[in-house]
Amino acid sequence: MCGLDHDGQSASFDEITHLLEGARGVAVCAHTSPDGDALGSELALVELIASRWPEKEVVGLLADDDVVPRIYQFLPGADRLVRARDYEGAPDLFFCVDLSQPSRLADAEAVLERSAHSAVIDHHPSNERFWDAGIVRPEAAAAGVIVAEYALHLAGSLTQTMAQNLLCALMTDTGRFQYQNANGEAFRVASALVDAGASPSEVALNVYQSDRLGYLHLSATVMGRITTFEQGKIAYSYATSADFAATGVPVAECDGLVDLVRRVDGSEIALFLKEVPGGKVRGNLRAKSDRDISVVAREMGGGGHPAAAGFTVEGDIDQALSVVLPKLRALYAQEEAAR
Repeated sequence: MCGLDHDGQSASFDEITHLLEGARGVAVCAHTSPDGDALGSELALVELIASRWPEKEVVGLLADDDVVPRIYQFLPGADRLVRARDYEGAPDLFFCVDLSQPSRLADAEAVLERSAHSAVIDHHPSNERFWDAGIVRPEAAAAGVIVAEYALHLAGSLTQTMAQNLLCALMTDTGRFQYQNANGEAFRVASALVDAGASPSEVALNVYQSDRLGYLHLSATVMGRITTFEQGKIAYSYATSADFAATGVPVAECDGLVDLVRRVDGSEIALFLKEVPGGKVRGNLRAKSDRDISVVAREMGGGGHPAAAGFTVEGDIDQALSVVLPKLRALYAQEEAAR
């Protein structure tokens, strides 16, 4: 696996290594509202850099003023992450992982601005390059895939803790290998991670099989609200601030609720909306066909992949629905017009 070279990936890895070799201080950060891929990839990269260059000062940052979501607190090294707003350093190198848009850094964008150089490892489509060295490969199933390949390129092997973090990254971004992005490379990387000591059962137990009772009650509420449009092809549901308060579930622990909507038989697009602090609504989109829902996410100010994307808008649930539903319906209207 480590011998594969995706369109010059090895050359990009060497450019990243060159930057790392010249840096005394390195800050690594994933995107705001981090998911399993963001956290797992970041933690593995922090360990890789620190073990390869023990003389360097390496810190892993949280973009938000929040804690690591409960379901990811089992990840090795998660307790050592530092909130970006509490970090006053000006590192020689700022390393973005699982993002290639500075706006998704939240509080950490200020750290990027005072850093001498920047590097990126990401699998989200990017429109504008701001980094000195890096790789953005949208066909990779997860950022963790690229980090794993970089670790093998750099060190030739993976520690058990790196492998555990990266398996969580891969399992969560492929929906336990159920999404369309679960390609051959994803399975080859997963095999290498398990061989290095990663435990799929531990990831499954913590992420998918340890729901608090409040979360299950919230899930029941979300399922009870599922509504469909376009002859069942579009399914959506939502959770309000009142729902979170009533169940005691933090907003940060609700990324999996979109998969409840995705399960509707016959649906091709799933939408889940949740109210977040500050009078905003965050939307998660999933596609079960070859329809590119990232187009809609970008129109809403967000982004992502053709089959998995998201956005955040001002307002409440009704206001968000009034904007996004016509855009989703337009995907089918365009298709009918083309026939």
